[in-house]
Amino acid sequence: MMVGEKIKSLRIRKKYSITELSEKANVSKSYLSYIERGIQENPSLQVLSRLANTLDTTVEYLMGRETFVNNEGVPIDQEWILLVDEAIKNGISKEDFAYYLDFMKFKNTRNEKST
Repeated sequence: MMVGEKIKSLRIRKKYSITELSEKANVSKSYLSYIERGIQENPSLQVLSRLANTLDTTVEYLMGRETFVNNEGVPIDQEWILLVDEAIKNGISKEDFAYYLDFMKFKNTRNEKST
């Protein structure tokens, strides 16, 4: 995923319009639009830093250089990290999350038995 695509995806996930993000990050709306559409492929570090801070991410992630791994050393998709972070911000507890995982395991087990 390109820098502009990541910025747009995060912007939409945060429910910011392009105008809101440009104002919050102090980046011109037209320049931000160029970045998102891939016309401007190499924005400055200053611009990336302002966008990353506003979008609660890192410049490394926007540039595709940040990699998280699980306990087995397998890379974790950044979108999973963002989804879990969003769930936490919306009040999901560890117990709720564990309950949901148990439910999904139960459901998958039932589906396997019925086939």
